[in-house]
Amino acid sequence: MDINFYLLFFTALIPLIIGSVWYSNLLFGKTWFKVSGMTEDKMKSGNMLIIFGLTYILGLMLSAAMMSWCVHQFATQSLFATQEGFADQTGQYYEYFQNFMSQFGGLHRSFGHGAVHGGFAAMFIVLPIIAINSLFERKGWKYILVHLGYWLVTLILIGGFISQYL
Repeated sequence: MDINFYLLFFTALIPLIIGSVWYSNLLFGKTWFKVSGMTEDKMKSGNMLIIFGLTYILGLMLSAAMMSWCVHQFATQSLFATQEGFADQTGQYYEYFQNFMSQFGGLHRSFGHGAVHGGFAAMFIVLPIIAINSLFERKGWKYILVHLGYWLVTLILIGGFISQYL
C-alpha cells in the first residue's frame, strides 16, 4: 500500500484547525483559561511560530500513527513485507498479497470506520493519559473534558479522512 503524503500533510493540520476554534472564546476558550490557569500574559509569552511548527510536526506523527490504526490493510501488508520476493514484487507472497488486496483492499475504507477508530483512540488512549496527568496536577473534570472533547473531535476527523481517502 502506498502512503498518500498529501493526505498525511492535510490531516496534520487538523489539530491546529480544530484547536483554533475549540480553544477560542467561540467555544471553550474561557473555560480552558479558567481551569488550566492560563492568562493573557502566558499566552503572549510563547513563540507562536515554534508552537505551531511543533504542533504541525506532532500532527504529522499522529496522522502517520492513525494510518496504521484505521487502515487494516497496513497490518496485512506488514505480514508479508519481510517474505522472500515481496520487496521486489515477485514470488508467491507478493502474488498472494495482490490477490488478497484485490478482494479485501477496499473493506472498512469509509469515513465512518476511521471516525470510529479515532473515537476509540480518544477514549482509550487520550482520556487515560489526560486523566492520569490531571489527577497528579490536581486538575478537575472540566479540564479533562475540555481536552478530551478537543481530542475526540480531532481524532475522529483525522481517522475519518485517512480511512476514506488513503
